[in-house]
Amino acid sequence: MPTEQRLRRLRNVLERRQDDVTVVLDNVHDAHNASAVLRSADGFGVGRVALLYTDHPTPTISKGVSGYTRKWMTIDRYDDPAACVAALRARGEQIVATHVEAGARSHLAIDWTRPVALVLGNEHEGCSAAMRAAADATVAIPMQGMAQSFNVSVAGAVILAELYRQRAEQGMYRPEWNEAKERLYRSWLARETPW
Repeated sequence: MPTEQRLRRLRNVLERRQDDVTVVLDNVHDAHNASAVLRSADGFGVGRVALLYTDHPTPTISKGVSGYTRKWMTIDRYDDPAACVAALRARGEQIVATHVEAGARSHLAIDWTRPVALVLGNEHEGCSAAMRAAADATVAIPMQGMAQSFNVSVAGAVILAELYRQRAEQGMYRPEWNEAKERLYRSWLARETPW
């Protein structure tokens, strides 16, 4: 049976979870990168990740690299961009795709307090054409050196830090409880084992 301290920790994490944010991994090839993104998402209070893999198998998430966060995430899997986009739209999320291109806005110029799906593209080509076409905005992180972009896991952490900053300033990380969080809490209890 989990300790009282552990039960409080589970509840505190869920109270601050940002239910209206999804991180989408768009054909991210490297398992370590995908795992690191899960860890960053969890660290900034995002509990839903969509794995969109159309051109190769979904990588195995590393328990160690992800900080064992996979257990606490809602992970949706898609092999069709249209199905992924439909699910994001059904949740009312704006779609913001990361991609280095003319016309991409700075990640600092986006209102991250709105319901949002952050799409992170793969290490070689960025976001797929299908996800860029569906996006309400494309963003890039302003770079000051010779590199054109950050590694996908670093880019995800940088953007999620800005999402956190904006939402924290608006008080969006105040404890909140609802039926969906109660259901998730009960499912967490069912899989929780003593440390």
